Amino acid sequence: MKIDVSTYMDKFLDSKLVEKYSNRKDEIFQKLNQANMNGWLNPDVSFVDQILEVRDEVLSHSKCLVVVGIGGSFLGAKSFYELFTPYFKKNDFPIIFAGTTLSSTYMKELLEYLETIDFTVNVISKSGTTRETALTYSALKKLLERKYRPEEVKKHIIVTTDPVKGTLRDEVNREGYRSFIIPDNIGGRYSLLTAAHLFPLSFCIDVKELILGYKEGVCLQDDAFSYSVCRRSLFDLGKVVENFVTYENNWYYYLEWLKQLFGETEGKDGKGILPISMIHTRDLHSLGQFVQEGNKIIYETFFKINNMPICDIDGKDLHKVNLIVEDSVISAHVSGGVPCIVIELDDISPRSMGRLSAFFFLVAAYSGYLFDINPFDQPGVEVYKAEVKRRLG
Repeated sequence: MKIDVSTYMDKFLDSKLVEKYSNRKDEIFQKLNQANMNGWLNPDVSFVDQILEVRDEVLSHSKCLVVVGIGGSFLGAKSFYELFTPYFKKNDFPIIFAGTTLSSTYMKELLEYLETIDFTVNVISKSGTTRETALTYSALKKLLERKYRPEEVKKHIIVTTDPVKGTLRDEVNREGYRSFIIPDNIGGRYSLLTAAHLFPLSFCIDVKELILGYKEGVCLQDDAFSYSVCRRSLFDLGKVVENFVTYENNWYYYLEWLKQLFGETEGKDGKGILPISMIHTRDLHSLGQFVQEGNKIIYETFFKINNMPICDIDGKDLHKVNLIVEDSVISAHVSGGVPCIVIELDDISPRSMGRLSAFFFLVAAYSGYLFDINPFDQPGVEVYKAEVKRRLG
């Protein structure tokens, strides 16, 4: 992995700002090392063999896994599932990610579909009270209770939740469901290497390769801090929007995951950089005009994948054409006053994406500290929840 924060950036940056934030390196590193929510730096993954055993059991009696969770309880797994699932070949064991909407149409069609197949539910929530998750889980549990005898229902419910407290933990203790934990020192959006993500991902990728890459990524502290300093300096120069850009359609949910990571981490006290995303070349034909000639509040982070499957059309390797277009867009946007960061990957694999994800965890944490906010809470999310509770009871 190569992170280039200079080639298309140096002419935009103020050296005094870069120096100002670079001088905080020791302070920032110390804050992260001493944080009480830094368990993701060296997560305990000793449970991996256990999740593989449970996975094999689920495969023996079900045709589908339904993951019920929202936000940090689903985006990591969903993004990797989309990255490594073929576009058009039907998956032998599909994973459905539910609990992300209150749409009655979606829920009705989901329940009608699940009536026809054997499925297992993996409900993921630390508190167990998140409204979307709780309502979806309640509906699916009732369906399971109609489809199976009581002793069989236990085989079709797996709970991932707090180790000691919460409504789901109480239910596990009461009903005897199999369960995994989300550690107290790892928040939802940083929970990629917990059972919340590794269990569902065990059905579609080699999770041990993901873990290996992740551990490599956690070692990229200096690169991550340089990226964070660049971001913080650009903010002071009026670049308050970061546009994550990919040229691969199956990166959609990975970019959604990045948006949550940075949006929840930095968006506090009237501070933070707004994360957005685009998929090219599609979005060049809708939003490209704004980026090129519109309000200069944007800088961009491009993902460049060097090696992809060969597809020859009219004697041309389509991926090489894609890379030429990407380089051309970067050059054009830079000429139009848009700073660009480029992250190069050799390929898309569980290991390379694990490495990239750990790198972004570091960037998010360092950036939060450079904004002088807590990178690990999200108090603003509770405001709408309190209002909904007031109205619905």
